[in-house]
Amino acid sequence: MKLPVHGRYAHSALPSRAVYDWPGGARLALTVVNNIEHFAYRAGLGSDSAQPGAPQNQRNYAWRDYGNRVGLWYLLDLLDELAVPAAHNVNAAALDACPEIAPALMARGDEFVAHGRTNSERQDVMWEEDERRLIAESRDAIIRHTGKAPEGWMGPYICQTPASLDLLKAEGFRYMMEWPADDQPFWLRTAHGPILSVPYSIEVNDSPAMVFRHHTGAEFEQMIVDQFDELLHQSARRPLVCSIVLHPFVIGQPYRLRAFRRAMRHILRHRDRLWLTRPGDIARFIESLPPGLVPGSEEGVET
Repeated sequence: MKLPVHGRYAHSALPSRAVYDWPGGARLALTVVNNIEHFAYRAGLGSDSAQPGAPQNQRNYAWRDYGNRVGLWYLLDLLDELAVPAAHNVNAAALDACPEIAPALMARGDEFVAHGRTNSERQDVMWEEDERRLIAESRDAIIRHTGKAPEGWMGPYICQTPASLDLLKAEGFRYMMEWPADDQPFWLRTAHGPILSVPYSIEVNDSPAMVFRHHTGAEFEQMIVDQFDELLHQSARRPLVCSIVLHPFVIGQPYRLRAFRRAMRHILRHRDRLWLTRPGDIARFIESLPPGLVPGSEEGVET
């Protein structure tokens, strides 16, 4: 039997890999990645607080809009209080619709990751030229608001077409977070040279956990703590990445934010053993390592 294959990377078992340290001698990198999204009114795609697949209406639009009006600002205050850096997967439409967002993130020194135009659409149903346009428009909106091109990509709904990696590399992206195959970064092949995969959790992610599986805030808190504690234990043997993925219309609800606050306080008791960082910093560090240390780098990486 011959199964379809992607041809983007070779198999690599964790115990067979080289060991290296993160900056400062840390073995566990911690990233907080927040998703800032904007939606069409009564049209397109968008999650619902009560049931999957509910029709788009004023209720679920307003519930999601709470994130940009209120929840994001609660979250940023908490991250400031805890002195935790963050990255933000940003819909281009959110920056245009909510003019306070870009200056606030820039003041914190946070990273902008391109996240499509809007989460009312997804790229895996697009023809290649339409997808290319979506990627370019998403990048250009961030340049327009920040003066700097984003280095990383996370598409709406974590989906790709067979051409996505080639298009992303051709449009200047250095890394993406849509292949959740590992707790370490690894290189993927594209038609234009390698692109890096930076770990991004689809498990420790408030949207699937609390919106789709209806976990409570306290259950999500325990997920974060257990994920962190186990990865910290495992990192004694090898470098790993612990990513925590958030959406302000979910985690920004006050009772959930209180649980998240407790989880972060637990994590930060180990601050001296961690590299508190952003995905782009991880990508740049990986690019600095000699060939052969990171899976896929033995094929040669141009930076």
